Formats: sequence, C-alpha cells, structure tokens
Amino acid sequence: APGADVAAVVKADGYGLGAGPIARRLHAEGTRSFFVARLSEGEALRAELAHRPATIYVLDGLLPGTVARIAAARLIPVLSTLPQVQAAQRLSTPAPGLEPALQVDTGMNRQGLTLGQARTLAGAQGGMPISLLVSHLGSATDPQEPRNLQQLEQFRQVQALFPGAPASFAASAGAFLGAEYRYDMVRGGISLYGGGPEEKPDPRLKAVATLTAPILDIRHVERGDRVGYGANFTAERPMRLAVVAAGYADGLIRAAMGRGWAWADGAPRALLAINMDLTVIDLDGARARIGDPVELLGPHALLDDLAAAAGTVAHEVLVRMSVRAERVYVG
Repeated sequence: APGADVAAVVKADGYGLGAGPIARRLHAEGTRSFFVARLSEGEALRAELAHRPATIYVLDGLLPGTVARIAAARLIPVLSTLPQVQAAQRLSTPAPGLEPALQVDTGMNRQGLTLGQARTLAGAQGGMPISLLVSHLGSATDPQEPRNLQQLEQFRQVQALFPGAPASFAASAGAFLGAEYRYDMVRGGISLYGGGPEEKPDPRLKAVATLTAPILDIRHVERGDRVGYGANFTAERPMRLAVVAAGYADGLIRAAMGRGWAWADGAPRALLAINMDLTVIDLDGARARIGDPVELLGPHALLDDLAAAAGTVAHEVLVRMSVRAERVYVG
C-alpha cells in the first residue's frame, strides 16, 4: 500500500495464532501501529512489546471505568459512540501521542458515529483532538459491490469534517480495492495471515499458518462400512483410510468433513470424518505411513478453501485454533 502506513490487526490473540510473537515479528519488519478489540488485549500487547515503540488502538473505545487502565498501558481508544466522545471530552488534555481516534459509520451499521453526529461534533466549539479518523467497509470482499463506492463517498464527507486528522478506511480487503481506499493507514487483518481479500485463495498472498498432525493408524474398510459416528460417511468401495491426530478440539471445524480436504503424499485427501481428537482421511493411492505428517492447513491445504468447505470465513478457521494445537514460530 504505497504511501500508507500499514497497521497490523492482532485482535483475538493474533487471529488465534499468538498476538505476542506475531506482533514482535511484525515490529521487527517495521510495523509500528497495532489494533486490538478489547482493552485486556491492548494491555497484554503492550506488555508483550515491552520497550518497543508502538501505537496500540483499542476498537472497543473508552468504556466506563477504563480510563486509568487505558492511560497506564498507553493505549489509544477508538471512540464509536456519543457517550464515549463525551467521556473523552470530560478528561483533561491527553498526553501527547495519546489523543483518541474516532470511528464514523459510513454504511456498515455496526460501529461508529452517524454522519449527523460527526457533523455536530466537528461543528462544536472546543473540538477534541483526534489522532485518527476511522471507518470500515462492509462489502470490500466483493469489488463489484456498489456499497463500496457509496461508503467511499460517505467517508469523503466525513474526512472533510476533520481535515487535519489522518484517515484510515481500508482493512485487508479494502486495501486491495485501490489507492483511493487506502488513505493514510490501512489496517491489515486476515490477509496478514494468508486469507484472500475476496474470501478465496489469492496468488498474491502466501500461506502463513500451517497445521499438521501425524497419522496414528492406517485402516482398510469394505464397501458399506461406516466411518466414525452416526452415518456421516459410508464407503462405496474398498478404501484405505488414515486416522490423523487432530480434531475439532484442536480447532478443525467439524462442518468441513465431507467437503474439505487435507494434503498428504503430494495430493489432496478428502476429510471423511472429524471428531474431537481424530480426523479420518481417504488415503487411497498414497504411500503415506504411520507417523507421517498430514497438512490440514497450509500452503497446499489453503485457508480459504478450508473455510469454504466449513461454510465460514478464514477468520473463524484461525481463531478456532485451540491451545492444544502447539504453536511453533519460524523465523
């Protein structure tokens, strides 16, 4: 995103992958701005980054009883409601560099002041210093969706109300829509973790997270044999199956069975059953052996493909990764 600061969204424990290690690595790569959702996430991130200089924005904003904690951790609240704005205005002048950010709703109808409220605030005497003006796109995953241009026009109106404030409009998908959406800062989220901007694999992005598990057993079933609980899968022919040491307790989404696939011995392998601790895959034609790793997510079993098979989005696939799945950070 030439000309824009690229901030990193590391909420939900870095989309389930570990906010601390991810933020430290991104900081080493040059990232200096981070977004979290909860105050507790901001406090934890400040502790993880320790002495490293960083601006940390809290999307929940300024809630009652949180002022002291926000100040102690040097966090920037993103104000999204009139009560939050009024609470910020009642405070004494914030320390330099800790002025709040302001979120205005441009058509997503989720968080942010209305355009009318923003006009009133901008026209009020004794205006409040704003470190960043924020809005969020609701349909950026579809570049042809007219809502994107409608929101862009709304944001232009908002920016005109606060001409001195840096602006941030685009998250991951929005950054790919074009330069006019990027403004002063883009908020990299799912695409930092390998998720495509249009909720499908994108050749411009590489896989970031890889989930592997070993084969525990190799079994043979005959035509008519059922696999796992209930009658979710019945073999229509003699088959060779692998029992893999991972299941929904490790973060796999059960809804992907019968539609998704893993990667083993150089080819995709159908996910036949996903139980709490075990997954069964079709191993026909493979030379895999007990103990061999199976890629359940990674450069071959792509994040967006697994999400589509589970009927969800890449974000949910990642944040569901449980603490039982051991994290190993490379590089």
